[in-house]
Amino acid sequence: MELAKAVVEIERRLWMTLRALADRCVPQAAHLLTGERGEDAAFFHLRALGYTVVARRWRSERLAGDLDLVAWDGDTLVVVEVKTRTARDFSPAEAAVEGYKKVMLRRMARAYVQQIPEAWRASVPVRFDVLAVYLLPSGDEFEHFREAFSRDEPRPSRW
Repeated sequence: MELAKAVVEIERRLWMTLRALADRCVPQAAHLLTGERGEDAAFFHLRALGYTVVARRWRSERLAGDLDLVAWDGDTLVVVEVKTRTARDFSPAEAAVEGYKKVMLRRMARAYVQQIPEAWRASVPVRFDVLAVYLLPSGDEFEHFREAFSRDEPRPSRW
């Protein structure tokens, strides 16, 4: 297991070096770069934890938005919403996943699961996690909220 973590760390360092070079060549808005850096950090963090990441920034032709990361945690398909901050002095990163965002993530996840072969589709457990990434001068920090919200949309309450 230690060898696997060492390999992931080498891959992470190589990727971050290449990312820094690319960022110099193709300028982007600072907030977009921050988001991409956070998703990259989250990708390698999950890999180091043993997740198998199968999709990054997955998009559907029919729906707006994207799934930041989709990964397998054992037999569970995990949709990971990554929220990145460069400081801890604002509202917590995970607080940004609410209301409409949850609805959109559920719909996108259903569209993603439709790609899975029909024989397996019904038995695939799906979990929604939020991974807060803090890109701090002292180093990256992660807060992982497993099962941040349920697969089922809440039913509207009756008056």
